[in-house]
Amino acid sequence: MSDTYRTVAGRATATFEVRGSEFLGHVAPADDVEEAEAFIEAVRAEYADATHNVPAYRVPTAEPSERTPGTSVMLREYGDDDGEPSGSAGKPALNVLQKRDVRNVVSVVTRYYGGTNLGVGGLARAYSRAVKDAVDEAGVVEERPHRRLVVATDYDDSGTVRGVIESTGVDFDADYDERVRFELRVPVADIEALRERLNDATSGRVEIDR
Repeated sequence: MSDTYRTVAGRATATFEVRGSEFLGHVAPADDVEEAEAFIEAVRAEYADATHNVPAYRVPTAEPSERTPGTSVMLREYGDDDGEPSGSAGKPALNVLQKRDVRNVVSVVTRYYGGTNLGVGGLARAYSRAVKDAVDEAGVVEERPHRRLVVATDYDDSGTVRGVIESTGVDFDADYDERVRFELRVPVADIEALRERLNDATSGRVEIDR
């Protein structure tokens, strides 16, 4: 169980006001930089009218399967002030993720300016509180390393493939186009067994990509 880690249980948002400014803390799980950046962009699009959208995240720099077994995880830690005074927003937000010892996680704090300057200290406290409250709202869980897989198949085998995937209990999305495409989030320890089951069930006709 040494490969387990702490992360948020799901997406969550927490809201409060400080001297007229409204703060919304958003958090979500993210397995890599791509997922973290996608969440940040989604929040920025949804709250495009906000004064600031301050991002922070802690995610692995490589897929779990690309690391040597037993080695520690290298994390990409990032925080940006998004126009707030230097050091008043991004760093305090990231510090919360570090102190709570959560990773594979992304946060964005949305601020609507209320007309009263809070000062660097007041901003740091507000941005920290937004992330803390959002993490508390989401809840913290122990998780195992996962990896995303893409499984593509012809329609003739799609029912069989879907049945195998559903039997594992992993999270997945299905897209029915010219071929059927399944996007899965699979525990790293279970990937090879799932590959074998899918290949056996379809006599090797299934395509499995990272």
